[in-house]
Amino acid sequence: MSEYQELIKNIQKSRNYVRDFLIYGFKSREDFSAKSGRTYDNERRRIESWLSEYIRTDYGPQGKTLSLALDSNLLHTNPLYRVWKSRSFTSNDLMLHFFFLDLFRDGSFCTAEELTDQILKRYDVLFESQLIRKKANEYVKEGILTSEKSGRRLLYSLAPSFQDKALQILPSVLNAARFCQLAMPFGFIGSTILDRQKTQNETFLVKHGYCSFTLEDEILFCLLTAIRQKYRITFQNHSNKKLRSREETFRVIPMKIFVSTRTGRRFLCCYQLQNRRFTTYRLDQIQRIKLEEPFADYNYYLDRLNQNLPSCFGVSFGTSHRMDTIRLSLYIREKTEHYIFQRLQREGRGGTITRTGQNTYCYEITVFDGNELMPWIKTFIGRILSFSSNNKVLQDKFYQDLHTMMQLYEIEES
Repeated sequence: MSEYQELIKNIQKSRNYVRDFLIYGFKSREDFSAKSGRTYDNERRRIESWLSEYIRTDYGPQGKTLSLALDSNLLHTNPLYRVWKSRSFTSNDLMLHFFFLDLFRDGSFCTAEELTDQILKRYDVLFESQLIRKKANEYVKEGILTSEKSGRRLLYSLAPSFQDKALQILPSVLNAARFCQLAMPFGFIGSTILDRQKTQNETFLVKHGYCSFTLEDEILFCLLTAIRQKYRITFQNHSNKKLRSREETFRVIPMKIFVSTRTGRRFLCCYQLQNRRFTTYRLDQIQRIKLEEPFADYNYYLDRLNQNLPSCFGVSFGTSHRMDTIRLSLYIREKTEHYIFQRLQREGRGGTITRTGQNTYCYEITVFDGNELMPWIKTFIGRILSFSSNNKVLQDKFYQDLHTMMQLYEIEES
C-alpha cells in the first residue's frame, strides 16, 4: 500500500505528475491510468502542498480536473523549485549531518572507523562504520566534506565553506543570482543562494519564461557530465506518441543539447552506433541515465555532427538518406513590405532568397527534414504563389492542408 509522505526521495514520479498538471491540465483522476488511484491521490496532495496558490480546479463532463496556472511575467522566482527542496530524510540523516559538522569544526581529519568511535564516545549513539563511510562519501560528493588518501587510510575533513570563501564578493553577485535563477538552466542554484542569504529577487522579471523545464535539470546535469567527459550512455525514453505510452532503452553517444528559442523545450542530440545516424530526444521524455565508458572516437563524430548541423532547420536529422529541397514563391510588395523580406532573411536559416520578378521572390533551402519548415511556411499563407519540393509526400501534404483549411473557412478554391 502506498503511504503518503510530503517529502520525496526520488523526483522522477513527481516530475511526471507536475508536468501533466502544468502542461495538460485537463486530466481527471481516471485519466492517470499508469499508476493506481492511491498513487494519484498522494502525488496530487504533494503538489497541492508545494504549489497551493497556483492550483486551479475545474469541473467538466469528465469530472474534477486540476491544473497549474503560472504566468512567468508575474513571477519573481520559479515556484517549481519547491519540488527540488522537498527531499526526504531519515532520523539518521539528520543526526549524522550535525554530528559531522560538530566533529570536524576544529579542522581535524578522521577515517570512517574513527568517526564511528567518536560518535559513540561523544554522543552515545552507535552506528555501523559502513553506514558512516557511505554517508561521508555522499557528503564528499555534495562538497560538504573532502577526502584524501594517507597510505591505506581514507581521511575525511570539512570542506571550506562557500560562504566563508565568498563572503567578500557575495553581496556583489546577488544580482547575478537573482537573474540566473529566472533565466538560466540550473536556476535552482541561484534560488538556493538567495534562500541562504535570506533575500529575494525584487529586480528582474522574465516575460517569456519556461518554468516547467527545471524539472529535467537533473537529467540535463547528467547529460552535460557525459558530454564533457565524452562518455557513452544508456537511458530510458518514455514516449507518449500515438496515444500509447511506451518505454524504450537506448545506448548512444551524447553530443550536444539543443534548446528551442520558441518553446524552451530541450533536446539531446546524440549519435546512435547501432543505426549509424544522428538523432535527437526530448529531455522531458528521458527517465534514467547510466554513464558507461569513455568513447574513443568521440571527436570524430563531433566533427561529423558540426558538418551536418547547417542542414538542420530545427532538431531533426530526417528519417531517410535523402535531403528535402523546398522552393517557395512569395508575393512581397517591395515598396511597403520590406519587413517581410527582412523576416525571410532573419528566420530562413541559411536558405537562399532570389528576386524572380517585380514583387516576387523565391526562397529555396535544402534540409534533412522538410516537415520542420511547414509550420513556419504556413505563416506566409496569403503571400504564397507556389510551393514545390522533391519530396512528393511533403508537397502533397502542403496542398492537402491548404485544401482542408479552405473547406473549413468555406473559401472558394480558384
